[in-house]
Amino acid sequence: MEFNLDKITRNNIKSLQAYSSARSEFKGKEGVFLDANENAYGSPLQINYNRYPDPLQLDLKDKLSKIKGLPIQNIFLGNGSDEAIDILFRAFCEPGKDNIIICPPTYGMYEVSANINDVAIKKVPLTSETYQLNTNEIVKAIDNNTKLIFICCPNNPTGNGVKWNDIKMILENFSGIVVIDEAYINFAKYRSLIPELLNYPNLVILQTLSKAWGLAGIRIGMAFASEPIIDLFNKIKPPYNINSVSQKLAIDALDNITKVNDWIKETVSERDILMSEIEKLPFITKVYPSDANFFLIKTSNPLALYNYLLSNKIIVRDRSKVELCEGCLRITVGTKDENVQLLNALNKYSA
Repeated sequence: MEFNLDKITRNNIKSLQAYSSARSEFKGKEGVFLDANENAYGSPLQINYNRYPDPLQLDLKDKLSKIKGLPIQNIFLGNGSDEAIDILFRAFCEPGKDNIIICPPTYGMYEVSANINDVAIKKVPLTSETYQLNTNEIVKAIDNNTKLIFICCPNNPTGNGVKWNDIKMILENFSGIVVIDEAYINFAKYRSLIPELLNYPNLVILQTLSKAWGLAGIRIGMAFASEPIIDLFNKIKPPYNINSVSQKLAIDALDNITKVNDWIKETVSERDILMSEIEKLPFITKVYPSDANFFLIKTSNPLALYNYLLSNKIIVRDRSKVELCEGCLRITVGTKDENVQLLNALNKYSA
């Protein structure tokens, strides 16, 4: 099915004049900056933050470009992935008219952002137990006002991957944008779909520095897409959406790929140990496969188990009221010591 970006972009976005700063036009780092009404004397801090940050985060994007194998023009950076999600709605969905498709159980911010933007939501649940896409039902749900389809892979909260052939079928049978949220891709055995951007102009991939990179506190999300889509993102975003501190910390962190890869390997190893040990417990009815740094367990009384762990100062996520996750808790893999504490507590639990 032919994809036409101009056709699905909101008219007010097409005519939008993005906020323009002189700093965007001047690419140098040295100069006499008399354009932005900043305090020229510096700040009370030892490091000066009196100047506005780079609005296009070019140094950070340059590092990411080398890691991801993508030109800077195909990279958008947001204040967390949630900003990229919100921009997708503002770029392509007419409030009160258009709709999106989500596949529950999935990441909750797709629905929250849709509601904030007054965009209708069509829900096509994943298949029971295996949590795969119900592709035939998704295609049936598409109408002339469907602009976005969100797919989380690996999926949150279930932890499993989604079959590439199913994603491919949707990409080829939808004239809107397919958003693949790869927040947990670093923990999976399969690779990112970033190379597929060359083949599918209607593909947008979301990633984050919050998970494997351990930078949740600085709030940097990434979107990868065709240059025309990234241009729209940059047109809509606030001019200085990533602060200077976050940019610098992210640049420094990206020099430590070896350490991060070691953490990923240890996390995956700890995940497999935890899943294996928890599966032996008599009150656990199922441990679901996972490609992420968390996994889902099913138990006969999830609330009782949740409260018991809470009383031991161990906080997990109760997902038992989420569609297709009845009876389930979601457990994030911790450090080796934290995982031992969890197992010790679970072994003392009496259902």
